[in-house]
Amino acid sequence: MCRSIKTLRPPALAEEATEEEIRAAALQYVRKVSGFRAPAAHNREVFERAVQAVAEATAELLGGLEVRGQPARSAG
Repeated sequence: MCRSIKTLRPPALAEEATEEEIRAAALQYVRKVSGFRAPAAHNREVFERAVQAVAEATAELLGGLEVRGQPARSAG
């Protein structure tokens, strides 16, 4: 998998991941899966929708994870 995607949950991060960190991870994922660093104009819309969908799924995942010794966070 893409090595530039970092773990976004405690204890890897001291605090909750920011929207920017989640979006950056989503962007790296979509780039890796699609094989495009930046999409051509005719693929830009679908590329951006994919980044948004992955970011939303990531936020939901992080919000629902239970990390030992820490309460679950609410997805937001």
